[in-house]
Amino acid sequence: MGRILAIDYGQKRVGIAVTDEMQLIANGLTTVHVKDIWEFLANYFKTENVDCVVIGEPKDMMNRPSDSTRFIEPFVNRFKKLHPNIEVKRFDERFTSKMAHDTMLAGGLSKSRRKDKALVDTISATLILQSYMNSI
Repeated sequence: MGRILAIDYGQKRVGIAVTDEMQLIANGLTTVHVKDIWEFLANYFKTENVDCVVIGEPKDMMNRPSDSTRFIEPFVNRFKKLHPNIEVKRFDERFTSKMAHDTMLAGGLSKSRRKDKALVDTISATLILQSYMNSI
């Protein structure tokens, strides 16, 4: 059984989370600058068995695609072309940034750590992954 990898794709950074090999636990992996994502993924897929990639799908409060969809769709299309053997799932990412901030606050992180946008992105990817896992 391979891992499930989740991606919280943004205009500047990409938060990444991954499961263990048994697909039981979601863990934050890292945040990568958007310009480095393709190299990062290629290297990761060389060393790890990944069955599925879950990519956050931004929606508005009316359950319609949000404005940021226009940045994410080209990424999703390119991913599918470069990695046709990896299943791609889309999953609602509404409120993940807010939930990430709340999690950091509840965890007692200092104000300076809560302002770390890379950490917020990694936690957001973890929340997307955990929500996806809870839905299947």
